[in-house]
Amino acid sequence: MRLRRGIAIAVVAGGGAVTTMLVGLVTNAVSDESRWPGWLGWLQEHAWFSFVVLGVTMAGLTALLAGLSETRPPTPPGRPEDGAGPGAAQVLRSLPRDTAAFTDRAAELERLVGSVRASQERGQGLPVHVIDGMPGVGKTAFAVHAGHLLSERFPDGQLFVNLNGHTPGRTPVQAGEALASLLTAAGVPTQQIPVGDDVGAVTEARAAMWRSRLADKRALLILDNAASYRQLEPLLPGGSGCLVLVTSRKRLVANEEVVMSVDALPPDHAVELFVRLSGRPADALGRDVVDELVRLCGCLPLGVSLLAARLRHHPSWSAEDLRGRLVAARDRLGELRAGERAVTATFDLSYRDLAPERQHFFRQLGVFPGTDLDPHIGAALAEVSVVVARRHLEALYDDHLIDEQPGSRYRLHDLLRAYARGLAAEGDSMDHVQAVQRVCTYYLAALAVANGHTVRSGAAVPPAPDDTSRVETPVLESRADALSWLETERANILACVRRANGLALYDLVVRLAAAMAPFLRQAGPWDQAVALHRTAAEAARHTGDQRARGDALAELGVVRRFMAAYPQAIEALNDAVTAYEAVDDRRGKAEALNQLGIVWYLTADNEDAARAQTEALALYRELGYRLGQANALADLGMTHRQMSRFDSAVEAQSEALAIYRELGDRYGEANSLRDLGVVHTLMGAYGLAAQHHQEAFDIYLELDDRVHQAYALNELGVVRRLTGDIEGARTAHSQALTHFTELGERFGRANSVRHLGVVERVAGDAAEAIRLLEEALGVYRELGSRGGEAGSLSELGVARGIVGERDGAIEAFQRGLEILRGLGDRCGEAEALNHWGMLLLTSDEPIAARRHFGQALTLARGIRCPLEEARALEGIGRCDWTVDGPGHGVDSLRAAVTVYRRLGVSASVDDIERLLV
Repeated sequence: MRLRRGIAIAVVAGGGAVTTMLVGLVTNAVSDESRWPGWLGWLQEHAWFSFVVLGVTMAGLTALLAGLSETRPPTPPGRPEDGAGPGAAQVLRSLPRDTAAFTDRAAELERLVGSVRASQERGQGLPVHVIDGMPGVGKTAFAVHAGHLLSERFPDGQLFVNLNGHTPGRTPVQAGEALASLLTAAGVPTQQIPVGDDVGAVTEARAAMWRSRLADKRALLILDNAASYRQLEPLLPGGSGCLVLVTSRKRLVANEEVVMSVDALPPDHAVELFVRLSGRPADALGRDVVDELVRLCGCLPLGVSLLAARLRHHPSWSAEDLRGRLVAARDRLGELRAGERAVTATFDLSYRDLAPERQHFFRQLGVFPGTDLDPHIGAALAEVSVVVARRHLEALYDDHLIDEQPGSRYRLHDLLRAYARGLAAEGDSMDHVQAVQRVCTYYLAALAVANGHTVRSGAAVPPAPDDTSRVETPVLESRADALSWLETERANILACVRRANGLALYDLVVRLAAAMAPFLRQAGPWDQAVALHRTAAEAARHTGDQRARGDALAELGVVRRFMAAYPQAIEALNDAVTAYEAVDDRRGKAEALNQLGIVWYLTADNEDAARAQTEALALYRELGYRLGQANALADLGMTHRQMSRFDSAVEAQSEALAIYRELGDRYGEANSLRDLGVVHTLMGAYGLAAQHHQEAFDIYLELDDRVHQAYALNELGVVRRLTGDIEGARTAHSQALTHFTELGERFGRANSVRHLGVVERVAGDAAEAIRLLEEALGVYRELGSRGGEAGSLSELGVARGIVGERDGAIEAFQRGLEILRGLGDRCGEAEALNHWGMLLLTSDEPIAARRHFGQALTLARGIRCPLEEARALEGIGRCDWTVDGPGHGVDSLRAAVTVYRRLGVSASVDDIERLLV
């Protein structure tokens, strides 16, 4: 039940202002278990094993660690394991295909292209171009055609978003939802997209990220079917190099816009379009008849296209035959307003020309709660085979009754959707309900297949319904296929859940929510997951299914943890435990306890965390559930490490590792190896630590997990530096920096920069060290990472002391210690005290220095951190030597040598022995 994921989130202050944007925190630091946040602490510096490792500002901390700690499977950005996967466009190319029905509009195109060219040549910001007009007039076709014409001027990408401003059966897309889609399309891993309960603040945070993403880009954005300027305003890029085309049925008013009204085609152009699409020679049609035909459908491109398609598909008809049928259709629709009658008559004519089975298929498309669909969905809606559904869709496309979308998908024009829904409503109302049931059942069957590829081996997978044996599901042969399909269908599935809930189909709501839970944990956005699981919990209450209610509440608790809402997470998980106990579901109870333990670990309630994980472990052992045992052991090991019980941490983590290997769980194996490496580093077993980190790195390499390769490289770099291999450390951190930079992982990049700063300080280039450390410090502060800030400040104190900036050094130490003590990071505190003590000693203040070394020694021995113990002993010995004269402090110095030798820190041994000689 776990997902390890880092999260980017905005910290919201009063009044809905976004005060801090925690963008890109550990993002895909993902693949780690709940225990990940703890070991990530090691990334802060070899001694930073703090309880939160990064102390982020309240909402930020929780968001980061919440995400980090949810485990399995790892998901680096831009890879299928990430929720973004292949299904989310990683390249900014999403314009629909240009339509053959587009005709002329030369004047409008010249005006648009001229406006864009003039602005670019003058170096001015591009204004928003609003294209308005009545339904069916061709606004979208015009915008898409213009987008294709202008694409070369916008090499950084072209994006198309349907805002559903006037789509029947769909509420307009909220700005925050549209921003989430845009950010995903722009390559932002979904777990980095800000989430939260304050819709306004989340929208503002997402808008800020979107503007930042496009700040230096030249991209084209088409916002289709906008309902209001308020809906689209947050979507507008901030940079001057992006062009935005907006289509709307309304005349949207705003400053600095170019408004372009698209009217019905001039009669001559409408006739030209009709002739071209009919496939007949103009002289064989009769100009007067064609003039009347285009007039009867209002010269609207949609209507003209449909009429011409009718004639093309009926070679025996004459234009006069078509005119007679259209007049009859208009008479049947006499109760409609003139404008509606003009275009709806063409729909009616086209519909009545379909075979009965195709009419039925078309009506079912109007019932579909989602937006775009493929043959599998069509097959489920109409209760036909996929082969038949594909044939119907292709025929309807040829008849201009549906539009083709990228990826062999189809979509009804809003007017045709409304027409199809109206036809469906005229029939049996139960047919509508049954169609929704069929498509929901199809999605349950397809989700079972997808989850088989994406959920870790041994984890619970919601089964397919019993009645899906005849349901045809898409061919998904790999994890990448499954994630691509899930990403494509997410919005449709959530729309089906909402429709099923409205129809009181509560069992389907519960089952769909459970089947979507693994993907939403991984891919988010988590605010959508919260809404889904709340709906499922209420649906389960209606059905009286306590087990299902427990499942929904447990998922709600997990997602709440990701969102940093710890009190709400605890409440939901406690309610889940109660629901599971009511039906004696021990597996469910164990999962909920495991999740509760993770939350308590993150809030430093260590005793509660250990108790919950111990109880969960006992239940898993009773059930013989090996993956659950491994997860609980891994999380218990993290808790022990946080409590400085290193031996217990190694014992629990080693047992977890053995189970992961038994199960063939490579991610679990890599994560446990890495965690063991962190503990062994803190215990001074550098050789063993390096071995574990290398083994973990090799597995991440095998799994093509670049994010965790980079984290493992940083870990290896730290061990190399501590053992005197400065060049090896520089190489490892530089490679990690390259990975993080390419992946856009800002927190990981800050870690690499800080580690390189330490390397330069040790190598003797204090000025370069200060530059790097200040760069890392700025990023940590921007991200709200208090642990990263503390680590940078401690090292800055050392580097500033080297260049003679004593006051600046002391200020850095004071601020760093304040943060570390707030975090409860005793190893980090001991290191900072040792650094400060050395500054005081070199500043001829040996008495004050000895006090700092003494405090560090007490802390280091209390938590068994040998490196800081040796540093403190060396400092005490040097202070005694300085105060009392040569020969004093020898015992402390020799004790330090003993520890250094055990650790393999030969450089420090040599320094002390030179002093003693």
